[in-house]
Amino acid sequence: MLRQQLKKLNIPENPGVYIFRDYQKRPLYIGRATSLKDRVKSYFSVDIIETRGPRIVDMITKAKYLTWQETDSVLEAIILESALIKKYQPQYNVDERDDKSSYYVIITDEAWPRVFLTRVRDFDAKRVGNVFNDGKKSYKVKKIFGPYVHSGLIKEALKIVRKMFPFKDIKSFDVRHNSFYEALGRSPKGEDENSRRRYAHTISNLILFFEGKKKLLQTKLQKDMTAHAKKMEFEEAGKIKRLLYALDHVNDMALIKKQEESSKEQEENLNKFRIEACDIAHLSGTNVVGAFTVSINGEFVPSEYRKFKISKQQNNDIAGLVEILNRRLNHTEWSYPDLIVVDGGEGQLNAAENVLKARRISIPIVAVTKDDKHKASELIGNNELADKYKFEIIKLNAEAHRYVIKFHRTRRNKQSLL
Repeated sequence: MLRQQLKKLNIPENPGVYIFRDYQKRPLYIGRATSLKDRVKSYFSVDIIETRGPRIVDMITKAKYLTWQETDSVLEAIILESALIKKYQPQYNVDERDDKSSYYVIITDEAWPRVFLTRVRDFDAKRVGNVFNDGKKSYKVKKIFGPYVHSGLIKEALKIVRKMFPFKDIKSFDVRHNSFYEALGRSPKGEDENSRRRYAHTISNLILFFEGKKKLLQTKLQKDMTAHAKKMEFEEAGKIKRLLYALDHVNDMALIKKQEESSKEQEENLNKFRIEACDIAHLSGTNVVGAFTVSINGEFVPSEYRKFKISKQQNNDIAGLVEILNRRLNHTEWSYPDLIVVDGGEGQLNAAENVLKARRISIPIVAVTKDDKHKASELIGNNELADKYKFEIIKLNAEAHRYVIKFHRTRRNKQSLL
């Protein structure tokens, strides 16, 4: 996509969500903005490679279309962005798909539902089916929203939401805690059946809001307000009127500040250079295995390493490489690398490039050729990155070889015991 195309688009300066799309109009990247015009313009700055990194530059090169959806507030942009990323799983939204330190908003399935934030990694580890155990109490889960990558933003957003839709949080079983939030008007009052029904309506409205269905919510509230007025229930009608006003006048100042902080944080994250190196090991075509190792900014990340048992037991390193590369790319929940390193020569390099080409994925590849002593002798493929990251490539290639050999020996030893 070219900078000249932006002038014809008349992008507004309002908050909202923008979507870069490929030639088939499929989403490549989804983002949110306080000002759509300013945010989109930043992707076409002269120093884009330094500020955003090669992954985003690659995305801009592939993008053929830009669409956007305006929102009335940054709060709604945050919620809409998460919903769209979850729906479309764009290739370049790697942080939103993969970051286990991001957060979910959980709504429990109880007579008095609780609403709270939990880290993705904690929730995934402590969930069995639709039941979540936080270590103190087990909860049946009614709704999950997210993940939300930037913790500061979603925490501020939930504070604003709670002013409009008072809810019980995860600590509401503590009487003093719950009484404090009741006094602030942030938690529902009363314990009788009528109070419970009103609270059920609040949670229903909250769910609509988090689903990004604001217009439907407003229509529903207008009908409820009219119904209460007809019954001369003016206090309830007045509460709904105030809620409708709040929905139209969300105070975004705290979120705008957090948005600016998260934008800087996002740019720093996008500058992290991720390299993945793969290798195959076997003994005359038996116990064939493969593995990936990972480095980020030159540092090994063992928690990101992956092992594979090759389906076909044969003495064919290229076939094994094609299999593990395809299987690795099937895991869209894993971060895509900025560079892939394969062990071998032209044959391995061409095979890996063909896998990516078939999937319409653009990731540079470097192959490490070896001498008679199995030492790195030449790097072929992307010459620019090979020169720039030569030390990291050779080091990670050796780590991949060590890791896959260890896995192969473990498999072989188990086999010999049978």
